[in-house]
Amino acid sequence: MRLFLAGDVMLGRGIDQILPFPGNPQLHENYVRSALDYVRLAERANGPIPRGVGLDYVWSDAGSALATAKPHWGIVNLETAITDDGKPAPKGINYRMSVRNAQGLRGLGIDCCVLANNHVLDWGPEGLADTLDTLHALPMATAGAGRNAGEAAAPAILGGDRVSRLIVFGFACRDSGVPRSWAADDDGPGVNLLKGLDEAAVSAIKARVAAVKRAGDIAVASIHWGGNWGYDVPLSHRRFAHALIDDAGVDLVHGHSSHHVKGWELHNDKLILYGCGDLINDYEGISGQEEYRSDLSALYIAELDETSGGSLASLTLIPLVTRNFSLHRAAPDETRWLRDVLNRESRSPGRRFGLSAGGTLTLDTS
Repeated sequence: MRLFLAGDVMLGRGIDQILPFPGNPQLHENYVRSALDYVRLAERANGPIPRGVGLDYVWSDAGSALATAKPHWGIVNLETAITDDGKPAPKGINYRMSVRNAQGLRGLGIDCCVLANNHVLDWGPEGLADTLDTLHALPMATAGAGRNAGEAAAPAILGGDRVSRLIVFGFACRDSGVPRSWAADDDGPGVNLLKGLDEAAVSAIKARVAAVKRAGDIAVASIHWGGNWGYDVPLSHRRFAHALIDDAGVDLVHGHSSHHVKGWELHNDKLILYGCGDLINDYEGISGQEEYRSDLSALYIAELDETSGGSLASLTLIPLVTRNFSLHRAAPDETRWLRDVLNRESRSPGRRFGLSAGGTLTLDTS
């Protein structure tokens, strides 16, 4: 089974303003009152950005690269509400994209949007309801948020007519900035918020995986955890990821929240991505964390062997860079920089990424 995985996808705010159907640009931030200001910041950094672009404009080289890779399924963390209504949550930063622009998500071949994050309720329960309705109408699967706790905890199941299915569970942790009040309950909407990364959480996930997973299926735990900046991976995250693989029947851990790529690991031949970085956002032109190169991102193409319990068969990264709110293939020096960071932050001694033909990075799994 070939998957493409990416971190946070944020097509709201400034990016929404250049797409065909921009929403209301009004913001409720302390210093910025219009989403158009983020467009101007990006233009100040890298030159003019066209307005009213096609829905596939942002994907650019990423779309063509995935057309070549031909993954069976694609999973991202969608870090914006999709709504034209709702009331902004009093949290300082509120992301949303217009409902009519959401069709653009299909242009990248995304099959499942994980919604367990700290922005999906930026426009309240109404905004979450609009997000769910819009994605399901595309149609696109969701995981990690819902109209009640049962729906938020339910996995997305892709490939129901296949012998081997992809089962995606979405989770959020408090350390990623998700308010406790956003946790879904029996009677109210919200996200699938983990109370802790302990044995009780592992046991609960094990029961949910066992209830749906059958022979040949691949189970993914997609987790929004940790801060936005820095390469540190807390020991609690590592132990939890290991336990999900060793005890809960999970075959791949898909971590996100950091604005840049973080460490990764092969644990018992299963892939753990601690932080995939942002795939696309409107931060272009915002200064302050240049050392992390958050303008560089990657598409993770992972092949998993269903016949050997979901072990990793191969992993290829397609390095990308954001320019003018559009994803382009990274330059050779940018690709080498990304390779060096990934090898430095590896949690699997002796396993390294090498530069392959065509500017991709390939993991040595031998």
